[in-house]
Amino acid sequence: MPPTVGGARRRGAPGGISWNHRRLWPREEARQGRDPGTGWRRVHLPVSRAGKGEAIAQVTEVTAIKVALSTASVFPERTPDAFETAARLGYDGLEVMVTADPVSQDAAVLRKLSDYHGIPVVAVHAPNLLITQRVWSRDPWMKLMRSRDLAEALGARIVVVHPPFRWQREYARYFQDGIAELSAGGNVAFAVENLYPLLRGETEIAAYAPHWNPVEMDCSAATLDVSHAAVSGSDVLEMAVQLGSRLAHVHLGDGTKPGLPDEHLVPGRGTQPCAELLRWLTDTGYSGHVVLEVSTHRVPTLGDRQADLAESLDFARRYLAGARPAGAGTRS
Repeated sequence: MPPTVGGARRRGAPGGISWNHRRLWPREEARQGRDPGTGWRRVHLPVSRAGKGEAIAQVTEVTAIKVALSTASVFPERTPDAFETAARLGYDGLEVMVTADPVSQDAAVLRKLSDYHGIPVVAVHAPNLLITQRVWSRDPWMKLMRSRDLAEALGARIVVVHPPFRWQREYARYFQDGIAELSAGGNVAFAVENLYPLLRGETEIAAYAPHWNPVEMDCSAATLDVSHAAVSGSDVLEMAVQLGSRLAHVHLGDGTKPGLPDEHLVPGRGTQPCAELLRWLTDTGYSGHVVLEVSTHRVPTLGDRQADLAESLDFARRYLAGARPAGAGTRS
């Protein structure tokens, strides 16, 4: 029976951690809650976003390309909450962004959370953000090595890494060779993520080196972030084509226009060709994960956050499963 905890402290959580749950769905219900006739997964929507008398479950098809949730998508909630959300809504896995949250750095606790909720960790995002500069070490190479170790301990095959900031001159100088060396002979790929130039008035400022765009870099694997492509004013479909076999990982989130802020909207709420990209991934035999990296920190309630992430999962699965956007063309 799925208990409603309603603000009480739940004990016996993995690793001796306790955290505040409003509702907790057991692993069996989250992972086995499929329609026996279709194999589709039921996604439980929060009561606060269901109308009076409406059902609070929807069914989404589990696609060949797996759809994971980034822990960043539940901020300001914490890493354990991301596991619970992913299990409740029916995501296939989780990308752990390493932050100052001690749980995001601890392989043993993450393994226990993964086992408890039945949610595998499919990728680790290295702590490359400005706000994580002091996490683990100020040495950027140490951050990457520890991210690789964490990924290996969790069975993840991808470490998402940002290009160096331009002021990290030594790191930037050896970045491409260093990434190749770290990746050689291992089971973990360092997938360099596209970022964006910064603007000062009408002048474009290069904030990253050797480049903000992995298309222009000598790297064997890349992460394509749709929201970042919006900020840079790039054609995300053309970037995907140019990356070709180097495209190892996708961050799905919408955007509306070039320039900051980096919006990370629920897919379908911006102007980016999110649906077309998902169809292209399916049509071209993409073998990586699609990770929902959606900003929900401004939503008014937990129920709204859960509904946004359920909508995001439904969007991704719908177009990965074969729905064709209106007016969609083909690219190869």
